[in-house]
Amino acid sequence: MNEAHDFLAARDFLWQHRTDLTRARAFEWPRLERFNWALDYFDPMARGNDQSALWIVGEDGSEQRLSFAQMAQGSNRVANLLRDLGVRRGDRMLMILGNELALWETMLAAIKLGAVLIPATSLLTPDDLRDRLDRGQVRHVVVDSAQVPKFAGLPGDFTRICVGPAVAGWHDFADAQTHASDFTADGPTMATDPMLLYFTSGTTSKPKLVLHTHQSYPVGHLSTMYWTGLQRGDIHMTIASPGWAKHAWSCFFAPWNAEACIFIANTARFNAKHLLSTLVDKAVTSFCAPPTVWRLLIQEDLASYRDRLRLRALLGAGEPLNPEILEQVQQGLGLTLRDGYGQTETTCQIGNAPGQKVKPGSMGKPLPGYPIVLLDVDGKPALEGEVCIDLAARPLGLMDRYDGSPERNLESMRDGYYHTGDVAVQDADGYITFVGRSDDVFKSSGYRISPFELESALLEHDAVTEAAVVPSPESVRFEVPKAFVTVGPAFQPDRALAGQLFAFLKDKLAPYKRIRRIEFTNDLPKTISGKIRRVELRSNEAQLRASGERKPLEFFEEDFSQP
Repeated sequence: MNEAHDFLAARDFLWQHRTDLTRARAFEWPRLERFNWALDYFDPMARGNDQSALWIVGEDGSEQRLSFAQMAQGSNRVANLLRDLGVRRGDRMLMILGNELALWETMLAAIKLGAVLIPATSLLTPDDLRDRLDRGQVRHVVVDSAQVPKFAGLPGDFTRICVGPAVAGWHDFADAQTHASDFTADGPTMATDPMLLYFTSGTTSKPKLVLHTHQSYPVGHLSTMYWTGLQRGDIHMTIASPGWAKHAWSCFFAPWNAEACIFIANTARFNAKHLLSTLVDKAVTSFCAPPTVWRLLIQEDLASYRDRLRLRALLGAGEPLNPEILEQVQQGLGLTLRDGYGQTETTCQIGNAPGQKVKPGSMGKPLPGYPIVLLDVDGKPALEGEVCIDLAARPLGLMDRYDGSPERNLESMRDGYYHTGDVAVQDADGYITFVGRSDDVFKSSGYRISPFELESALLEHDAVTEAAVVPSPESVRFEVPKAFVTVGPAFQPDRALAGQLFAFLKDKLAPYKRIRRIEFTNDLPKTISGKIRRVELRSNEAQLRASGERKPLEFFEEDFSQP
């Protein structure tokens, strides 16, 4: 059985029907027994391949551009170093690296060795690290030298490997250059062997441990490749922070599944003009960014860049895209910005695929290989309900399990479905629109309220830069929508602006779902991945209302005279 051949056949089928979602639905996941993506696919594809695989541009203008052949050889050296330092198949290895060559070499090397890699963000505190070392059962760490001080005093007998300036007591990653550029595996890799362990961002609870295998992410991201529309030779840029699953999605597996070049532009601070100039100068063909970045980009004169760009595909992920962003990008760049949906636990499940009509506000249709079903509160298929995956046709891109949490596995995989915890609606054409997290959606006067829909309406106002809507206890309606709002530097958060926002929303929202309370803030609580913790806002709001107090920058709709 030739697993690599089956993988390539599955990929090529998706390429063949890249703009025809109807035909692409005949896609079948390859049946794999022994498979190591780095050894069985990447290395053979990279052999003698001088096409660019990774292109990193520094803020100072410095560049590193490596071919697929160079990446294969460099990762072999790192794999040999790690093996000499004691890294073995099944060992868990924590990695905290920035967008630097060592990150890609380490990921490839870990896959080749059969080690279980735990990518982590540089934003972690020593307490966060202690939790990961403990619950992740870490035996080795590979970190940038700037992260070394965080490990002082942390317990554990783990191998310490440092990238960058040498640090006493730590092994030097640069020693890899003295190792052989050939690598021989110590044995076969089973497709179901563990490969990646992600700690989720924890918007509502302590981070869960999501375990992926040698097939669930490498092969599973064929669905992500299909959504992006990437092709061989593309130059693809994604703004994503290392340590999070989206980085593996679009800065590792999906582009290299397509034999495309991963482009990285490192900057200390985000600058929209600089980003747009970089897209022009480096002839980037495919670009993906979260809604936060798109909201900043549409503040620029996009039309002035239009004729100089080589972009073919624009993508958004991380959180739903608001319709006004799509409209302004279309007007400015003449390109359709396509949304996609997935989780750390999965690859891309739902998306606006190339060649398909995009409905503003919708995250698209189920992607090839993903049997998506919306289940109502009774667990029955419906046009509105929780986004679920039918396990009778379990997609390869679904995680193996929540590691060390059998009760969470039972809960998430109950009744023959994987439950995402997200609520959506599906229209007659099959398009699915995000409503909110199942624990964020609430009722007011008996009506179901989607925070996302209300936040989207607020973000259409020029003054609003961020918004989070939660239920606020109220005697008549039980709960009413309240918005926590941050405003731009040109606006004053005061009573006058609150009155303007209430008037603005009156024309945007039906009476039953109108925002009734607004509080201005400069400090929305967020996870370290940048997601707003509505659960914290909701709890604080309940306590505030119970106290009978009002905040100085809190305004109620009834404070203003109604026409």
